[in-house]
Amino acid sequence: MADFVRDVMTTGVVAVRPDASLVEAAQLMRAQDIGDVLVATDGHVLGVLTDRDITLRAVADGADPLTVSAQAICTPNPVVVAPDDAVSAAVDLMRDHAVRRLPVVEDGQPVGMVSLGDLALARDPSSALADISGADPDNWPGIAQA
Repeated sequence: MADFVRDVMTTGVVAVRPDASLVEAAQLMRAQDIGDVLVATDGHVLGVLTDRDITLRAVADGADPLTVSAQAICTPNPVVVAPDDAVSAAVDLMRDHAVRRLPVVEDGQPVGMVSLGDLALARDPSSALADISGADPDNWPGIAQA
């Protein structure tokens, strides 16, 4: 079993500028087949923007996703972990803060993400969540894949 966040995290960072539109963020999520992006400037994490944030905090209220910025909708000042933190600490943070993803930050710079699915794959590979998380994404009919 993995002991440290670095052993289970997804490396690399997908981020948008604070002034990026929600459409830009959503298109990046689709192209990368991910459900969230970091909102960052000068390599520092300002927030996390999820597909759910876009849906519930903007689209459901009738906001124009072309004119609303990522920073206006994201969850600001997210809880973060370090690569050398214990996996159990990441689990505790997710539970305590009711979040499904944590940015991984080292020396103030984002270096990856750890998700509930990543933890499921590491801690209980035979679980239903691990099975779902490890599956190849489906292609939506009628939608061009990037």
